[in-house]
Amino acid sequence: QVQLVESGGGLVQAGGSLRLSCTASGRTFSTTNMAWFRQGPGKEREFVAAIRWNGGATLYVDSVKGRFTISRDNAKNTVYLQMNTLKPEDAGDYYCAGSIIIVGPLSTRPERYNYWGQGTQVTVSS
Repeated sequence: QVQLVESGGGLVQAGGSLRLSCTASGRTFSTTNMAWFRQGPGKEREFVAAIRWNGGATLYVDSVKGRFTISRDNAKNTVYLQMNTLKPEDAGDYYCAGSIIIVGPLSTRPERYNYWGQGTQVTVSS
C-alpha cells in the first residue's frame, strides 16, 4: 500500500504560480510511476501530468505543456507539480496518483493508477 498526501493548493491570481507536493509513505515510492490529475467543478477527472518511477520520462496534457512541470525526489518520497502562468480553467481539485505498472508508456487513464491522495484545491481568480 501507498499513502499519498497532497499539499500546496490555494488561491492565486491568473498568471500566478503554485507548487503542489505529494508525499508518499508505505510501499517503495521509488518504484512507482506517479501522476497528477485534476477535477474542475462539474467536470470529469482529467489527466494533467505523469512521471516515470526513475524520473526518466514525463507526459503532459496539451493544455499545460510549457506551463506545468512534474518532478520527483525519490529521496524525499515526494512528487511535485510546478504550475506557472495559471489560468482560471486550471482551477479544481488536484490529485496525485501512483501506479505499480512501471513498464510500458506512462498512462493518462485513471484506472491504471492504484493509489490516490485526497486532493488539494487550486483556485485561480481572473
